[in-house]
Amino acid sequence: MSDTVDPRQDEKRADTGFFGQPFALANLFGVEMWERFSFYGMQGILIYYLYYSAADGGLGISEASATSIVGAYGGTVYLSTILGAWIADRLLGSERTLFYSAVLVMLGHIALAVFPGLWGVGVGLVCVAFGSGGLKANATSLVGDLYDEHDERRDAGFSIFYMGINLGALVGPLLTGWAQDTMGFHAGFALAAVGMAFGLVQYTLGRKHLRGIGATAPNPLPSDQRTKWIAIAAAAVIVIAAACLTGLVTTSNMSDVVVALTVVAAVGYFAIILSSRRITAIERSRVYAFIPMFIASAVFWSLFQQQFTTVAVYSDKRLDRNLFGWDFPPSWVQSINPVFIIIFAGVFAAAWTKLGPRQPSSPVKFAMGTMIMGLAFLAFIPMSGGGANSAPLLGLCGILLLFTFAELLLSPVGLSLSTKLAPEAFHTQMVALFFLSVALGTAMAGTLAGFYNENNEVPYFTAIGLGSIAVGVLLAVGSPWIKRLMKGVH
Repeated sequence: MSDTVDPRQDEKRADTGFFGQPFALANLFGVEMWERFSFYGMQGILIYYLYYSAADGGLGISEASATSIVGAYGGTVYLSTILGAWIADRLLGSERTLFYSAVLVMLGHIALAVFPGLWGVGVGLVCVAFGSGGLKANATSLVGDLYDEHDERRDAGFSIFYMGINLGALVGPLLTGWAQDTMGFHAGFALAAVGMAFGLVQYTLGRKHLRGIGATAPNPLPSDQRTKWIAIAAAAVIVIAAACLTGLVTTSNMSDVVVALTVVAAVGYFAIILSSRRITAIERSRVYAFIPMFIASAVFWSLFQQQFTTVAVYSDKRLDRNLFGWDFPPSWVQSINPVFIIIFAGVFAAAWTKLGPRQPSSPVKFAMGTMIMGLAFLAFIPMSGGGANSAPLLGLCGILLLFTFAELLLSPVGLSLSTKLAPEAFHTQMVALFFLSVALGTAMAGTLAGFYNENNEVPYFTAIGLGSIAVGVLLAVGSPWIKRLMKGVH
């Protein structure tokens, strides 16, 4: 066996131009920060644009339809990560897919800023959803490709990268909310477009530092198959357009449609993997172990993503937003969770490192996260029943702190677990399944929010909270059985 060291590995490790990390990480950090700035900035004001009256600059549709649109859009973002990964893998490579995805995001924000009415919303959200999905999938992939398999800087590099995500998520809603409050909704959407434009310019100037990483498709689609896939894509667009034009898909049932499509896709994925002859008995057992984790993940995200539906409406209608005599925009509430993430992410990471093998297993972490999300919704009950400005800001901050603790228990574990439990022949498909659980939960957040009644809040918060706790308890009780199915994976 040769002892020759791959010179490309030496070259990667010698690149320490960004806080000891590869200099290209600075470029990926920046483009992801600006994309999250634009994404969360736009999403922070989107629901208000949909249901505010025309006199207040909005479109005046019902709150139920508005939450359905927001849920469907959020679910489509995570569904499109699968498409973005496929395009990178079979057609363009990760680097070009990321670039074109960022362009699509910017065009979507421009559409929201320029085009009036639901037409502008439709064009804008489709562009942003597919663009964000493609960027999200490939930015993470490119960060991983900056390091060789044994480079000990990898975890620290991802920590820096995720700090960019949270910085963008923190600042975006603050600035777009301010722009919307002072100049109108279209100014807020335009600011999101400007943010993504900054990200694109910065990324374009720094692309050379990737030194060919992600430049080619690792599994290129044979030329004789391209016509088939173009026909499939065209047929899908025609079917979707026909469903919308004929009234089969409406603003009020949009999230339900995304939920149904995601369930079908997830069942199909599980069936393909479990029925394959290319997986071993141990790998099949691990896939079965992932099924209850998939369900718990979907339940978690169906509550967590209500930050952009139910909690957004609550912040507008119930929350006392008066600070020293000034009412801050309701979209600013969306920046509370990123602040807590920045504060506590390191604490949780240090705790798991300290505990080492004594830390809770993945099923127990999932169970804890799901139960804490349920407790967060039950915590709304003491503040229920009041009128406008009746809910104290500190009360909502406490609830969003519970959201954060639940997220840190479940979200970082989920993607990692999907890779650990994945059969060798279906590694990408298992990651896709995790994103499908997020897509399902996000779309469900829109569907569930349609049952929220601001005049009778307690039944909603009680049912949602207890339901999530029940799922968490079942998962905790079943964790010994799940751990046995995991066959040695912790």
